[in-house]
Amino acid sequence: MNLVDTHCHLYSEEFELDQEAVLQRAFSEGINKFYLPAIDSSAIPAMLALEKKFPGKCMAMMGLHPCYVKENFQQELIVVKDWLSNRNFSAVGEIGLDYYWDKTFAAEQVIAFRSQIEWSIEYKLPIVIHTRNAMQETIEIVKEYVPKGVRGIFHCFSGSFENAIEIIEAGFYLGIGGVLTYKNAGLVNVLSKINLQHLVLETDAPYLSPVPFRGKRNESSYLKYVVEKLAEIKNCSVETVAKVTTENAEKIFGL
Repeated sequence: MNLVDTHCHLYSEEFELDQEAVLQRAFSEGINKFYLPAIDSSAIPAMLALEKKFPGKCMAMMGLHPCYVKENFQQELIVVKDWLSNRNFSAVGEIGLDYYWDKTFAAEQVIAFRSQIEWSIEYKLPIVIHTRNAMQETIEIVKEYVPKGVRGIFHCFSGSFENAIEIIEAGFYLGIGGVLTYKNAGLVNVLSKINLQHLVLETDAPYLSPVPFRGKRNESSYLKYVVEKLAEIKNCSVETVAKVTTENAEKIFGL
């Protein structure tokens, strides 16, 4: 079985003591590609170090996470643009809108989101979107750029069926992870009506561990629980889920 974890923060301090063991466990479960979303400038050295340590396995993105859009966001965006202009990345991400904790910098988040979408088009890269408590606004902004060729993934999708259809019609994939295994998430009903052709798999490690590890540190090897749940929902084999979602990941990241 060949799997891709399209979204994992394996460079974060939560993996400082056993990073290599975490990767080896994932390899043993058939996960051979790991896409690393950027957060802000402080996380870049650790992210690039992990990419260097596992070339061809760990692939870095570049972007400014909406939760890290603060007073200095313009300086942070300069860092993002400089990196994008100096080397290749797998995607611009993770970027988007997050109004869950704090809306103080909501306007700045929109500016940062739009700027980074424009850069993704300039550098012909997919975008990886983080959206929380801002789904419809995020979708509407993305739709504006569809005619210009924007493409990508709505990471950690947990919206409605109507949201899913809008996202798919815009040519985007839905990133599916541990939330799928949560009893009251509502995602099972949505995905039962969505074709596998529109889905990619992710863990968001160290966050959002699937059942039976909910509440504990997540890691890429746990992706198998998401695969099993998705196979159950779609009434197909785990091999089919792995094959289709891996092909989708290859398409979006241009492997």
